[in-house]
Amino acid sequence: MRVGSNTKPMTGRVILQLVQEGKLSLDDPVSKLRPDVPDGANITIRGLLSMRSGLYNYSETLELNQLQDSDPERVYTPEELLTMAYKRPPLYPPGRGYNYSNTNFVLLGLIIEQATGRPVAEEFQSRIFGSLGMTGSSMPAATDASIPDPHPQGYTYGINVGTIVLPATIQAQAKAGTLAPFDVTKDNESWRWTAGSAISTADDLAEFVQALGGGGLLDPAMQKERLESMQPTMPGIPDSPGYGLALAKLGSLYGHTGEIPGYDSFMGYDPDRKITVVVWATNAPAADGRAPATELARTVISRLYGTG
Repeated sequence: MRVGSNTKPMTGRVILQLVQEGKLSLDDPVSKLRPDVPDGANITIRGLLSMRSGLYNYSETLELNQLQDSDPERVYTPEELLTMAYKRPPLYPPGRGYNYSNTNFVLLGLIIEQATGRPVAEEFQSRIFGSLGMTGSSMPAATDASIPDPHPQGYTYGINVGTIVLPATIQAQAKAGTLAPFDVTKDNESWRWTAGSAISTADDLAEFVQALGGGGLLDPAMQKERLESMQPTMPGIPDSPGYGLALAKLGSLYGHTGEIPGYDSFMGYDPDRKITVVVWATNAPAADGRAPATELARTVISRLYGTG
């Protein structure tokens, strides 16, 4: 399946390995590598990884959403995506807020290529997929909209432009099974690149999230810093989901979610209780705007921990 934003911890893993190797520093200003980034002298690699750069999320621009609706097979370059983001002013000074932004991770993908001199797909393969034996995982080329067989079809009810929550009458039709969704399996996902274009399997994601939460591919000091980097995504609410260095935390589980039109996934690992949860869904978002895999994961987790 397409795993959407579960790609982000993969991008983050490569960045943190490059930090270990001395090729990057978490406190490097982005302007050192990308002089074109607005206020890049005050945005660090750490700020990109932790979603605290203030950069506008290009995925929320009307321009991109109109293009996705009119030409779902269009191929995008990372530079095109960043240009859409840079047309909008930053949301806040770097480090002074939190906003989930794909712009951060497209920038990180370009930084990986600049630091290594190699395509991101090759870095993912050598540093993550090959090392962990993730034989069903890949980072496809921008022009490749296929998914290796066997795979499920991906469906969605709405279009990109407009509200994500469908009117109550249409929601009722969807619930009754009388409304046919759109098949978006063959839509091109280059608009997400290192923010969300990876393909994987349930077994591979389980292997990966166990390494994320339990250690693997990072030295102990870097792994400790990553796990301790969590900050609440909702200021003033300590129990809100946490987000750190390209890693999320829901309750006791470290991992991430991945929502794209047609596919939804959740991966989480509790290193203390050795609990792994991976959930898939192929109708995303739901007619009421919710992320099906995340909602299913909440139910599973509540049963596992005896809270529901």
